[in-house]
Amino acid sequence: MEHLLDTVAAAPAKRNVISFANVAARYEGGPEILSDVSFNINSHSFYFLTGASGAGKTTLLRLIYHLHTQSRGQIKLFGKSTAELSRDDIADLRRKMAIVFQEYSLISHLSVFDNIALPLRVRGRDEKYIQKLVARALQWVGLSRYATVLPLNLSGGQQQRVAVARAIITQPEILLADEPTGNLDDDSASKLMEMFVQMNRNFGTTIILATHSQNLLDTYKFPRILVENHKVVFKGDLVAQSAPHRILDKTRQSDGAISQNYFAELSKQFEEFAKK
Repeated sequence: MEHLLDTVAAAPAKRNVISFANVAARYEGGPEILSDVSFNINSHSFYFLTGASGAGKTTLLRLIYHLHTQSRGQIKLFGKSTAELSRDDIADLRRKMAIVFQEYSLISHLSVFDNIALPLRVRGRDEKYIQKLVARALQWVGLSRYATVLPLNLSGGQQQRVAVARAIITQPEILLADEPTGNLDDDSASKLMEMFVQMNRNFGTTIILATHSQNLLDTYKFPRILVENHKVVFKGDLVAQSAPHRILDKTRQSDGAISQNYFAELSKQFEEFAKK
């Protein structure tokens, strides 16, 4: 976890974290969904993933997370070819990544707190550490007072914030988000997007966010990965990654939301807890 504090103090040099070389993907002998896809994505990047329904956006995310195996070509994650990795190696790579889905994917019989704590408990972390870190994550997403509530008693926007807290609790180097704002109203979508922006800016998390929302695309001027005609095309000035069109100018107070600088503080808290 040492990299978290370093990211806030002085961001390390960017490095290649995702590499596709002539990759194709199909399902059970069907036609190719993606064909001859080649690209490199550096750490600390933020991309929107766009394209028509059925174009292959979810397939691309599944390939990155190694939920689906390419039919040909080479995929490297953090400089390692996935074709050369064992099952345990793949599991280790996935610990550096997280996924947020449109459907929230929360466990209905677990409280908000326990949903967020689950990835840490699976990793065998000390319960004292878990209690402190989850409490801080809940404060960041503005849901401290809902810690004991079951997910079905929350609004859609609140459930999605729980899903984001569960993703960030492991401090992933790569976050994949598959239409995370698709079921949310504009205000909830905006709040969620601000969280993703802060993750990228303050943690250096590499984010690929699939969206159909023209409002988000117009508001946040991040470069885009367009999936079209079985191909992948990159659009937009990469300079936009360090200067999006709109970042929080002041605190949102709804549901106990906190200041823009809080995420930087949170990353320091992660570091302090890790040393205990």
